[in-house]
Amino acid sequence: MADGRVSAGSAIAAARPRVVAALAAQLRDLDLAEDAFAEAARALIESGAAPDRPQAWLYVTARRKAFDMLRKRRAEARLLETMGAEPDMAEVLHLPDPIPDERLRLIFICCHPALATEARAALALRVVCGLPVAEIARVFVMTEPAMYQRITRAKAKIREARIAFELPPRRLWQERIEAVLLTLELAYTAAYQDAAGERDGELAAEIDRLAAMLAELLPGEPEILSFAALVALARSREQARVDARGAMVPLSRQDTALWDCAAIMRAQDLLERVNRVGGGGAMRLMAAIQLAHARRLFDGTVDWPAIVALYDALLAVRPDPVVAINRAAALARAESPAAGLAALDDIPGRRLARFRPYHAVRAELLAQAGQREAAGDSLRAALSLDPPGAERLYLEDRLEALPELGD
Repeated sequence: MADGRVSAGSAIAAARPRVVAALAAQLRDLDLAEDAFAEAARALIESGAAPDRPQAWLYVTARRKAFDMLRKRRAEARLLETMGAEPDMAEVLHLPDPIPDERLRLIFICCHPALATEARAALALRVVCGLPVAEIARVFVMTEPAMYQRITRAKAKIREARIAFELPPRRLWQERIEAVLLTLELAYTAAYQDAAGERDGELAAEIDRLAAMLAELLPGEPEILSFAALVALARSREQARVDARGAMVPLSRQDTALWDCAAIMRAQDLLERVNRVGGGGAMRLMAAIQLAHARRLFDGTVDWPAIVALYDALLAVRPDPVVAINRAAALARAESPAAGLAALDDIPGRRLARFRPYHAVRAELLAQAGQREAAGDSLRAALSLDPPGAERLYLEDRLEALPELGD
């Protein structure tokens, strides 16, 4: 029975983006599309069925569930008439489209310019990528109730403003690119933090695929090309990110023999295309930072002062605490742990208390500076913030070995 549940869960996760996209396009109601799909998923699990085409089964069942829900909402009766006869699955999921992918298409739709950029990204992460609200709140460094309210307001605005569930003409895609890229970046951040792929082992590969598709659709956009390079560089290290025990391995301690050289070269080619196109901003700088780390595969060294300089440039265009924390860690390697700690202390914002990487970096630098008691406090703070299993193992190992960390 356990194997059946795992199989059903995998089928549901794989089908979700396409089925929710198709339902949302028909129903013009994101909440209804999500609720109907959830009911269909529950029905599949409870029935113990193993349909040959689970995506089609889930779509047909979800559509019927949506009909039932609409019948209970008498005020929505008119929509029932406009939906017409039940179409074949292929008619709904394989219509010709300028964006040949349902998940990427729905991301563009959720990223309507009438919504604030962060609200668009949060909505797309929830509806399209299926991330739990708690996970989205973590990547935005905010509380779960506040994120839930933001997503709820975004859905309400879509309904009240009667925003169309259709792609704008290609000439208007530009106004949505920033939010689309932010959505994909945050989705990949969530996947990357889950080093062992416990929560969604397919999300990183899916974001990589979508980034490559977006680069093909808009080959003249330097930030899109840079994002595709950034994801390729991050994924090049997947085999080195977890040790035999399942504990996370930090970038500086990874075995470069396990890195994917082909992925690194693909990223380098993308960044050379960026150089030819010209322009670019935060994505180009982030990809350049990761490429600087990747060069350790070829000569065994890391140019930490150059990385600090890249972070300085990144802070100028993206002055957020995540960038500042990463810069502090790089500064500690380029100069001293004391310099890194001073940079951490200069980062403003009360939200840092809820940000796990802040405590993890602080613990490492405190240990290197010989402040082991304070390092232990920071490690315990990081452990209290629900890290994924691989990171939890790493943090617990560091806490256990604390007497030796500063040696």
